[in-house]
Amino acid sequence: MNSSIKNLKERDWTETRAHSSWQIFKIMAEFVEGFEKLAKIGPCISIFGSARTKPGNRYYDLTQEIATRLADEGFGIITGGGPGVMEAANRGAQAAHGKSVGANISLPHEQHPNSFIDPENNLHFDYFFVRKVMFTKYSQGFIMMPGGFGTMDEFFEVLTLIQTKKMEETPMVLVGREYWSGLLQWIRTVMMEKESNINPEDLDLLQLFDTADEVVEYFRVFYTTNKLRPNF
Repeated sequence: MNSSIKNLKERDWTETRAHSSWQIFKIMAEFVEGFEKLAKIGPCISIFGSARTKPGNRYYDLTQEIATRLADEGFGIITGGGPGVMEAANRGAQAAHGKSVGANISLPHEQHPNSFIDPENNLHFDYFFVRKVMFTKYSQGFIMMPGGFGTMDEFFEVLTLIQTKKMEETPMVLVGREYWSGLLQWIRTVMMEKESNINPEDLDLLQLFDTADEVVEYFRVFYTTNKLRPNF
């Protein structure tokens, strides 16, 4: 190997190791801050969905209604803190004087805190995996509104945690039959029936609804017989 290339690689790896060591402390600090704040908030439901959904869109309005109704039931609302569906959910929570939590993430585009987050509940994260731990640990339910890759990432991660029992069985709701039915059909016919990669009972972990009435009633019934507690 050319000596200059070897020296360059050795120097780069030394710098990388030093950076990684300090990175551990930053990650720990994000966990500590998140745990301290969210442990005090009480029962919450996380609402996920597209940052690109605009006010006036039917899913924006539906998200706001669902969040308001759930806040009326005594649940706080946790979102990713950005615009779109996240803004609608935080807006709905504040309209009902419920707790409105935003778990923001640094991104090169799209993400900025919306104005409907309680100032004391406006969290900031640099790491997606830390942020997702906060969603999953402290939420008593998950609502998936229509969204893009980020929503799908959160959808399948939460579903995997519930399926593998790394997390208590927790209500997981998809809202919008028109949006989600194609994906659910593929999961059933290809993933389950053709390839046998999941079991039929795995599909029972998901609920599909279209209206705020259905969503709120499902959570109300579920928590008449189940305890409200952190998930792990």
